[in-house]
Amino acid sequence: MTPESFKLAPLPPFKPDLYQRAWQSIPHPTLPLLATTHHKSVTVFSLSTLSAHSSLTNGHERSVRSATWKPNLPPHRLCLVTGSFDSTAGLWRWSDDAKGTSDDNLEVEITQDSDNDNGNGDDGAKEKDWELIVVLDGHDSEIKSVSFSPSGQYLATCSRDKSVWIWEDVGATETDDEWETVAVLNEHEGDVKAVAWCPETNRSGRPGRYSSDVLASASYDNTARVWREDGDGEWVCVAVLEGHQGTVWGLQWEPKPRDDKFPRLMTWSADRTIRVWTLKEEEEEEEGGGEGVPRHAWGSYGGIPNTMRRSLKEEWECTAVLPKAHTRDIYAATWSPQTGLIASTGSDGIIAVYREDSEPSANGTAGAHATEDEAAAAAELDGDVPMSNGIGNENENEEKKQPQESHGRWKVVSSTPNAHGPYEINHITWCKRYDIGCPPERRGIEEMLVTTGDDGVVRPWQVL
Repeated sequence: MTPESFKLAPLPPFKPDLYQRAWQSIPHPTLPLLATTHHKSVTVFSLSTLSAHSSLTNGHERSVRSATWKPNLPPHRLCLVTGSFDSTAGLWRWSDDAKGTSDDNLEVEITQDSDNDNGNGDDGAKEKDWELIVVLDGHDSEIKSVSFSPSGQYLATCSRDKSVWIWEDVGATETDDEWETVAVLNEHEGDVKAVAWCPETNRSGRPGRYSSDVLASASYDNTARVWREDGDGEWVCVAVLEGHQGTVWGLQWEPKPRDDKFPRLMTWSADRTIRVWTLKEEEEEEEGGGEGVPRHAWGSYGGIPNTMRRSLKEEWECTAVLPKAHTRDIYAATWSPQTGLIASTGSDGIIAVYREDSEPSANGTAGAHATEDEAAAAAELDGDVPMSNGIGNENENEEKKQPQESHGRWKVVSSTPNAHGPYEINHITWCKRYDIGCPPERRGIEEMLVTTGDDGVVRPWQVL
């Protein structure tokens, strides 16, 4: 049973303090490492010692806003892409070929050895290990977010120039580092704040229904968009998620969906709300004996002329607006793959934690946000009009002032004010604990929260 309430206890902050605004901290997919972006550099911390492992410097002319780890690499080789306000993305590599063995303890040793070399928090000893290999340029303005696809084949970048770029790794081997631009997506009407790839969980097994990779983007235009690759290899927008009344600061896919459902999508906004969106699927008996296979709500691409495929839309609905927990912009939220808990933070310095019950609450049901008016409007779509979550007619303006709320199964189970004192918090993430304060049998299993703020402090939090 999940407890009714939680308490967050601060753990000792990562050292050294950065003494300048830090934007985000990204955990490595498998290793006990955490990459924090700040100023013109990235500091990589060890989750084992909560101290600096290495740093990436002298690659960007302006602040590094975001970073993403390339997945599926051996533990002795690291690859990180950085996105900067100088409008470029940099691909960096760190390697220790002497550790290219099958040692079971390699994941821990890679940080322990580095920290032993660098116990005083001075990153200089390890800077030589990171090398800037490739600079990806093309954006006309600041890059706000970078994200690798689950396979590592694609990299998405987005910018203040209102575009999303998709790059493909076309090198013959992992270390060839040859990248090509395969798509430039220009449909957003404002800065694109964030991009995120759908995880592989529950994404496959739907032949003819979905492309193998799914991308989502969030924007200053108050919308999020879902992108897929069509049968001709072109990336197209298949859904526009409308409902937020302010900038959509970010989004995250559900890391571990329930009941074989397609992953839901979480968005958060300057309107102080967090929304959860669900792809509408219908069950259909497939030829060959397959029953109950979730199907794209608009059918497959089969038999549809290529010229019409661009007009296909997916039907996404807002199935929950989480209970209000913030007084100002929500800058970041994170969805736990282990517990399903969501944590959020932002301009008000509050950390809120939400739990989803197994049954709908009495005063709200999942899916209540979708209205009959929306269904009627959807029937009139000509393929170029996005699926909307608003209510039209004479009540439209009033609804914009008072967004309908359907908390569904979600409840606030923890609220921690002034988490970074008077400073704004720019990022929050769940990650595994490997530190000495965690019992040995729980290391790599127990989760903690990590917040990153304007004060330059990267602070871990134990969930009690």
